[in-house]
Amino acid sequence: MKLKTSMLGLAGLVTLGVQAQAQTHNADDLAYNGEVGRIINENCVVCHREGGIGPMQFETYDQVRPWAPLIQMKVAKREMPPYAYDHGIGIQDLQGDWRLEQSEIDTIVAWVNAGSPQGDPEKALPPLALKDPEAWNFEGEFGAPTLIIPSVAIDIPANGNDLWHKHLVPSGLSEDRCIKAVQVKPRGEAKAVVHHANSSIITESGREGMLTEYAMGKWGEIVPEGVCRTIPANSEISWDIHMFPGGLGAMAPGSVIKDNVVEIGLWLYSDEESEALKYKQDLALYRLGDQDDLVVPPNGYAMTQGFHSFDHPVRLDSFQPHGHLRMNAASLEIFYPETGRTEQVSQISKWSATWHHSHLYEPDAAPLIPTGAVIILKQWYDNTAENPNNPDPDMFVMGGSRTGDEMTHAWLAITHLDDEGYDTLLAERKAKEARSMASAND
Repeated sequence: MKLKTSMLGLAGLVTLGVQAQAQTHNADDLAYNGEVGRIINENCVVCHREGGIGPMQFETYDQVRPWAPLIQMKVAKREMPPYAYDHGIGIQDLQGDWRLEQSEIDTIVAWVNAGSPQGDPEKALPPLALKDPEAWNFEGEFGAPTLIIPSVAIDIPANGNDLWHKHLVPSGLSEDRCIKAVQVKPRGEAKAVVHHANSSIITESGREGMLTEYAMGKWGEIVPEGVCRTIPANSEISWDIHMFPGGLGAMAPGSVIKDNVVEIGLWLYSDEESEALKYKQDLALYRLGDQDDLVVPPNGYAMTQGFHSFDHPVRLDSFQPHGHLRMNAASLEIFYPETGRTEQVSQISKWSATWHHSHLYEPDAAPLIPTGAVIILKQWYDNTAENPNNPDPDMFVMGGSRTGDEMTHAWLAITHLDDEGYDTLLAERKAKEARSMASAND
């Protein structure tokens, strides 16, 4: 016999749940003028502010209070902050990780269940020191960029088909330099219309590979210590900028935007520092099969996968899957032929084209991949009405570059090692693990 819960009984259970949550938090935890305000200020206000990309402002209690139930729902479902990377699967040690700690989520949920109190006026939060929305993301760590390389200015109409603009600009460097960090940043309203912006390095001998890649929402890239991503002397930067008239996302203006400029900010090592960096890193596009064969049927699904290996050992420093409006999930695995073991590295189950994150592994956690091991990339596509990003589930979706098409590749930053470097890094990790276990047993 199935048990039935009366409405009165259900209400009682909810009340007990709220009381149980409240008992695990002190008064300051369950007040905006306390832990709740700190969580919101440190994790939400960067977007939800005057002039920010969030659709509402969260800079004061009066602004936050009407949205408290929505905040609770989005936070509890891990939809906000917008960083789609699965918990409990594979590597969890990431740089630039926007995800809230579970304790922070519990605090927000309990605060709303308690009625979203403001708390003691004597403990009001100090005024926020907000970063300029046009500031560079890595200024706090590295100062101002060493070099800024802008695109040409481009006018974007209010409507129409996808646009691409390709052109060359000089790098401005007279000698080879190693990159410490890089960020691509559309200026001002250009954020809403720039779908992606790829930049390649061109020298007299031809294309030297990618400089970096930008897609909506991307934070930037930090090159791990001890390795060099090179930008050569006297090189040019080949811009490939994809724009969508009318814009993408909730804050798209839907009007003509003139003089759009996309900038690359580069933080560079000095000449002396660059000479000491032994191993090279590059960023490259890794395909998941032939994009021309990709077909997502109306009201249907599709899945792609790709396999990549190297004839030398490598460290995988970052993972950034790429697709458009129907893509909804991605994963990265490593297959070891000698043992037949497959290791799950990263899983993104609620991927969205409006937030392209390059998942930067902490250097001590980044996968060390021996010669011959196979990187397995998988991506999934949902062309049904259940996909909230889907503009039309009744049409065939083909592989292609337009916003309404689909793409199937991932961007991987790889440090190329030799056997000595691989063995050294592996030994260092094992020694660190042994010290950690010894400390835990003391």
